[in-house]
Amino acid sequence: MHIICQRLMECLFCGLQKNTELMNDFVSNCKLKNGFDSTIMIAKGGIQLVSPQPKSSMSPDQSNPAEPILESPGPTMGRIGWALRTLLLLSQNTCLKDRKVSGRMVRRCAPGTELVDWLLNFSPSIHTRVQAAGMWQALLEEGVITHVNKEQPFKDKCFLYRFWQDEEGATSLPPLEDVATAEEQIYDSLGILIHRGPDAVLRMILRKSSHERTSDDLETIFEELLHIRALAHLSNSVKRELASVIVFEAYPKAGTVLFHQGDEGRSWYIIVRGSVDVVIHGKGTVNTLQEGDDFGKLALINDAPRAATIVLRENNCHFLRVDKENFNRILRDVEANTVRLKEHGRDVLILEKISTSAKQVFSSHFKYTVMGGTPEKMLEHLLETRLDGRGSMASHDSFIMKTAQDPFLDDFLLTHIVFIPTHQLVEELDKYYRIDCTNQDREFVLACKRRVIQFVYRWVTTIRHPVFEDDTAVEFIEDLANQLESDIIQFNALQEEAPLMHHVISQLRRYIEDRKAHEGQKWKLPPLGQPISLFSTGNDTNRTIIMPQDDIIFRVYCADHTYCTLRLPIDTTAETIKLVAADKLKMRTTDELLLVEVKSNGDRVTFKDNDISIPTTLSLNGRIFVSPKDHLDALTCLNEQEEPTHGIDADIEMFSTKELAYYITSFDWDLFWCVHEYELLYQTFGRHHFGQITANLDVFLRRFNEIQFWVVTEICLTNSLSKRVSVLRKFIKLAAYCKEYQNLNAFCAIVMGLSNVAVSRLSNTWEKLPSKFRKLYTEFESLIDPSRNHRAYRVSVGKLQPPVVPFMPLLLKDMTFTHEGNKTCLDGLVNFEKMHMLAQTMRTIRFCRSRHLVLEPPSPKGESEVKSYISCLRSIDNQRILTNLSHKLEPRRS
Repeated sequence: MHIICQRLMECLFCGLQKNTELMNDFVSNCKLKNGFDSTIMIAKGGIQLVSPQPKSSMSPDQSNPAEPILESPGPTMGRIGWALRTLLLLSQNTCLKDRKVSGRMVRRCAPGTELVDWLLNFSPSIHTRVQAAGMWQALLEEGVITHVNKEQPFKDKCFLYRFWQDEEGATSLPPLEDVATAEEQIYDSLGILIHRGPDAVLRMILRKSSHERTSDDLETIFEELLHIRALAHLSNSVKRELASVIVFEAYPKAGTVLFHQGDEGRSWYIIVRGSVDVVIHGKGTVNTLQEGDDFGKLALINDAPRAATIVLRENNCHFLRVDKENFNRILRDVEANTVRLKEHGRDVLILEKISTSAKQVFSSHFKYTVMGGTPEKMLEHLLETRLDGRGSMASHDSFIMKTAQDPFLDDFLLTHIVFIPTHQLVEELDKYYRIDCTNQDREFVLACKRRVIQFVYRWVTTIRHPVFEDDTAVEFIEDLANQLESDIIQFNALQEEAPLMHHVISQLRRYIEDRKAHEGQKWKLPPLGQPISLFSTGNDTNRTIIMPQDDIIFRVYCADHTYCTLRLPIDTTAETIKLVAADKLKMRTTDELLLVEVKSNGDRVTFKDNDISIPTTLSLNGRIFVSPKDHLDALTCLNEQEEPTHGIDADIEMFSTKELAYYITSFDWDLFWCVHEYELLYQTFGRHHFGQITANLDVFLRRFNEIQFWVVTEICLTNSLSKRVSVLRKFIKLAAYCKEYQNLNAFCAIVMGLSNVAVSRLSNTWEKLPSKFRKLYTEFESLIDPSRNHRAYRVSVGKLQPPVVPFMPLLLKDMTFTHEGNKTCLDGLVNFEKMHMLAQTMRTIRFCRSRHLVLEPPSPKGESEVKSYISCLRSIDNQRILTNLSHKLEPRRS
């Protein structure tokens, strides 16, 4: 039977394509198993090959990353392997050759280095050897290729690999007509491989034994563990420990029993793909666990038998596994390195010993860091361990350097509004400063006062104007300054703290003067979709921060599209806007009214009554409506919303690309400069929790969408093919210049605009684009690839020095992930590990603008025109309209 099947394969390879049904029936009767179906399919324009004979699945204890994780390749990878093999075999000077290995002849194999070389030379979208090796590993883990001795995963070395067909003994070459089919399939195939490669490499690393994992391997695993929900409650130090012992495990078949009820507990599992049923004797299936869930921990903790049977619900389930010995060791070490302080019988502070490696990173002399605690106890611990009470500071700069070495103080300052509001914080600080001197040692009293002054100094220099926007904080600072003057005389000490307090007061005075200069500031939300701007034109718009008390002028519509114009403070609630608008529009307030945004595509977003800063949160072409609840379905978008936002009427080709990039970067930098780190917290936790606006962040995020849809709009409104190619080329060059200027927000917006389906489907336009620009765009696309949590982007950004305009949507995604994946409080204590992760993201903003933006300006020719143009871009944000425009330019090919 094997010989008959082999000969049939050879006939097919020779291009005999007659009697298709007879061949399929014959092969089916041979019961030749494969990854597509139980038949060999002869498709129009080419052959879809069968997959190899099923291979044994991984055993639970298997640690050989050279073995495939599936019984047979899936249809997608099977087709990709067929296309690659066809092109490799029929290319000149092919690297697939018969070679002698350990005295035996191995058919059609190639060294890993030559396979990597071939991929790099074949496609400009593959940029590095690491990327190409990952693509081959994706094929190897499904059994499409194998190491000739099945001893190695894919390595960019002289190890020999071959396709499964050649392992099975195929001898004939594919017919030449298959080349066209392979070439047609290969470019889509490479995109799939590029996407799958990083995950395949991660799985390969996880299948290595602990002692084989390099430091880079451990860092790769650790970064992945940061984003696994089941591990969110564990500290980063524990996750680093787990990175060295956690392993990957795959099961190909639904119905497989992972373990039985009553078995000894040996491992803890986390589901990374698929789902399982939890079955208990006499009760049947009691629960279904999905991707991200974990199970098996209870038996390890209690050293008890398994309480249920775990059965796979679907094929190809993937797990991460931690064995009992490592589980117990790591948890035991965590407890050994944890100190719990109790008051009145309950925990008030949890400290964890800082590892030697972490000490080296932060150059820290502190032995413990805070993992959790009550707000008051954490503040007390911070004052007494992180701030100098001995009066031995040499200068302001050395004080900043010393306190910056340990992140605890910085984390506390950046996130305290989440767990201890400002009014409560100043109460605690005031109590600590005014400690009763009667029964206390003089040096202890002075130490307490020094610490509070130092804390306030760091607080003001770190947080800046939000401290001064709080009346209780301002009153406390002014009282503290007066008290310090008295204490200097009374104790004949604290002279070193006086300059710190003088600096704080001078910052406060400067803030008050600045607010007076901008008092009565008015903004406008123009009716035709232009950006929010100052109502008066005499000020420098871009560098002016939007404040809660500023007024904004905007329209509110009702169902018949009549409207009223309102002028209200930015921080006005949705409820107030609704009532004022209803009064002006003569609507009955007895009806239950709703305030709603109607987007350009007709979608409706209802605002809650306590929402604030409504006009700044609108989408590009969104409008505010007020409507009775019962009439919500009658709301329709305005005719003008289906038109582009009103920008400056100018041809983009009028301006040089470098000039556009320069002014876009300058404009975006000014918007970014106005965003305070706290606005990320307000956005993540909800503005209403803090009663604070996110207007500056809203405007900056709107700019991202404005640039993205501007790119799509300009291309889709260009009717001439040659002109459209020219505009496309200009946008790719513009992305390159924005990247050079380190304006990553605009860079990502442009590339995402170019990847919009309305643009990407314009095949005639892309075909006429010079290959140099196609290659450049492919590089840019790979840089913003979201796989592995945007790893390519993060690695690239990690090499940059400020000033940088960061990709803000990704920072917000990080904040949201941290917030939703970690509880703010655990057992009544603040989860400070979560605060640390939030602060890390917030520090990114501070780092990006830690240096001033200084760019070499282009020639001043036409400066006012280009500045006006880039400040108000025409954009259509309705995807349906953009797609229709695209189809009119290039109808779908039949």
